[in-house]
Amino acid sequence: QVQLVESGGGLVQAGGSLRLSCVASGFTFSINTMVWYRQSPGKQRELVAAVTRGWMPNYADSVKDRFTISRDNAKKTVYLQMNNLKPEDTAVYYCNVPVDTPSGVINYWGQGTQVTVSS
Repeated sequence: QVQLVESGGGLVQAGGSLRLSCVASGFTFSINTMVWYRQSPGKQRELVAAVTRGWMPNYADSVKDRFTISRDNAKKTVYLQMNNLKPEDTAVYYCNVPVDTPSGVINYWGQGTQVTVSS
C-alpha cells in the first residue's frame, strides 16, 4: 500500500532553515508528481510546492525564492528545503502524491510534520 513518511520538522527561529523529507513506498515514485502542503490552525490546507516527474517545480507565491523542492528517485524521497523561515510558515507540513488509477485520481497523504517558527 502507499505510504508517505515525513520527517525534519521542528522549532526554529525566524530566518533559520529546515529541510523536510518524505520517503515514499507502495507506488512507482519516479512517474508521479510529488507535492508538499501545509495547514495552520484555523486555516485550509494549502499547496506549498510540487515537483513533476520531469523535475519541473512549482511554488506558492508566499514561499518563492525561499523554499526549494527536489526529489531523489533512487531513494524514493522528496525534499523541501526551507530557508529564511518566517513565523507565518508555522504549520503542519504534509507530503502528498496524486496517483492515477482506473477509477480516477486518488490522493495519498503522510502523517505530517510540525514546523514552528518563532519570532
